[in-house]
Amino acid sequence: MRHLRSQPRTWSPPHCPNPKCKYHHPLQIEWPFKKAGFFKRQQPPHRIQRFTCLHCNRHFSRQTFSTTYWQKHPNLDRLIFMKTLGCMANRQIARDLNVSPNTVNHHLSRLGRHCLLFHQQMMQDEPPPSQIVVDGFESFELSQYYPFHHHVAVEKNTDFFIYFTDSELRRKGRMTMGQKKRRSELEKQFRRPDPQAIRKDMTELLHEVLKGQTRATVFSDEHQSYPPAIRASGCKVEHLVTSSRDHRDQRNPLWEVNLLDLLIRHSGANHKRETIAWSKRRQSSAERLAILLVWRNYMKGRREKERSSPTPAMVRGMTGGRLTVDEVLSERIFRSHVELPPRWADYHDQRIRTRALVGQKELQLKFAA
Repeated sequence: MRHLRSQPRTWSPPHCPNPKCKYHHPLQIEWPFKKAGFFKRQQPPHRIQRFTCLHCNRHFSRQTFSTTYWQKHPNLDRLIFMKTLGCMANRQIARDLNVSPNTVNHHLSRLGRHCLLFHQQMMQDEPPPSQIVVDGFESFELSQYYPFHHHVAVEKNTDFFIYFTDSELRRKGRMTMGQKKRRSELEKQFRRPDPQAIRKDMTELLHEVLKGQTRATVFSDEHQSYPPAIRASGCKVEHLVTSSRDHRDQRNPLWEVNLLDLLIRHSGANHKRETIAWSKRRQSSAERLAILLVWRNYMKGRREKERSSPTPAMVRGMTGGRLTVDEVLSERIFRSHVELPPRWADYHDQRIRTRALVGQKELQLKFAA
């Protein structure tokens, strides 16, 4: 059972924040540093201790190890975290907190990156699941001409949301002649999405979720791309198929993933069936989904109407109780300390591109989280 570390009153830096320093990774031995005075700021705590690494001469402070490092409004993170899960769009949150929409965008991006690292850190020593339920959650970015799937994997009998990827899709369904013509024009200008994307990205999801497992059971619907993805997963899998037309109650074998789909649509303004708050980029959608993943696994009980209902992480024995926002955001997690799967590394470094947009920059970190 994992317990989050609490900061003592007499605080010492756990390691050097410089990735090139030999003392960057936590070691059993003492590392040489010294106190180097204080600096004052407008937000509490107003007096921040400075330090210097005596090995690489990097100057840093206690704030370097906080999730609010380099933030002008450190009190916004916990507020934005819960408002995002309360089905508020970015501009609604900005109006409620009296800040710029860009401020909310930046905070959500940082929160999403932190949640990716937090979940992966919690999963580092955990055994792979033996029974999972998978599905594709459909939404769209920028406009309805750019639909995509979030592929999600949930552990059977625990509701634990393990991992997700995404796939670009081609717009389908009933369209007018004008809409078909517009789709053709956009595909000619920006290219058509890969028709094998679902198979490839589901293969990547299964490979990551079942890594280290020799035998597993996978529950899914009848999607034609799933069997070849399962065969390429590198694990001996028993594939159990359930019709998507079956009644979706707790007796349905796909109950865990159906419930997650409901929670995503219920809690995220960007995934409502009829909304003007859709994600303009898949990158932003993934960051919001990472926040929901941490909330679902470590903060929310499995059953809404049971006050003592354990979280999925408690059922797995990963935590001893429900975590709060302050516990999730208690300390900064350094990217160099956590090995992310390839797709999540792309999410963290903001390498997911929306093909009809220009000027999309990758994350360029210096000292900030």
